[in-house]
Amino acid sequence: MKKRTFTFSTTSVDYYFDADFSQLEKLVSKDNAVIITDEHVFAKHKAKFKGWNTIVLKPGEEYKIQPTVDGVIGQLIAFGADRKTTLIGVGGGVVTDITGYVAGIYMRGIAFGFVPSSLLAMVDASIGGKNGIDVGLYKNMVGLIRQPKFLLFDHSLLKSLPKTEWQNGFAEIIKHACIKDAAMFKLLQQHKLADFQRDPKLLASLIETNVLIKTKVVVGDEFEQGERKLLNFGHTLGHAIENMYELSHGQAISIGMTYASVISQQLKGFTGTAEVVNLLSKYGLPTFAKFDTKKAFKVLMKDKKKDNVSINYILLSKTGKGVIQPLLLVQLQDILKQF
Repeated sequence: MKKRTFTFSTTSVDYYFDADFSQLEKLVSKDNAVIITDEHVFAKHKAKFKGWNTIVLKPGEEYKIQPTVDGVIGQLIAFGADRKTTLIGVGGGVVTDITGYVAGIYMRGIAFGFVPSSLLAMVDASIGGKNGIDVGLYKNMVGLIRQPKFLLFDHSLLKSLPKTEWQNGFAEIIKHACIKDAAMFKLLQQHKLADFQRDPKLLASLIETNVLIKTKVVVGDEFEQGERKLLNFGHTLGHAIENMYELSHGQAISIGMTYASVISQQLKGFTGTAEVVNLLSKYGLPTFAKFDTKKAFKVLMKDKKKDNVSINYILLSKTGKGVIQPLLLVQLQDILKQF
């Protein structure tokens, strides 16, 4: 187990790389903790949860809503959870989002940590302190920014993931390569998904690289006033269509990145659109797709990143270099009409 500590605005977060789930007991007492997980993760790793107070949620984005949160809070009260209790989210992005959100509001805030069990959660969802829930079609409309106490990365949890979940994670990995790391983009071009599934060292290195990319961006801009906005590459349109069409997060973001690359070509002279599209396809992700542009724009109008007349859209000036581009909403509406 390799420990690294990162300092955010109000707290420090301990990262435990190459760890094992069993080491969780060294970080948190079983008597003073409640694990939140979902039915899929619980069924696959039942033995690991033995002796831990555990709340098991129904899996899926459709349950990332307030009634689920209310149910969790009811169970915490039944467990006798108090201000000294630590919540531990063991699962993918939905579980980590809900856990961090509940921890932020239960008794006005208790400690929490994450053991991400999906590739998407390891490289993205568990990092950076964004916690929240959906309201109807609107993704992450309610939430808060609050950092966990620790992150524990146990790569063995990925062994039971279906291929679609690996693809989901690679959408965010490709995003990081597009906005921040041209060398990683080349590495991904040289390999295929199966290479990372087969080679634990290659996978561990890729995960750590991505964790550090996102962490460094967030440490520098925790509350998304500047550079952290770059992490929204593919997410503006992606979030708009994700719940509209019941897409997985990775699928929606992949489509979002495809069109963001096309817009980058039009507005920034970006020449790598074909390379981005080919890489997404190589990792089993969708690219160009038919969608209701009027409805997508309507959902997009509720996006947290917009003001009354404009929105910050993340584009690429070149591979490995994301840029923040303010677009007038009428301008974006005209662009979307082309698709």
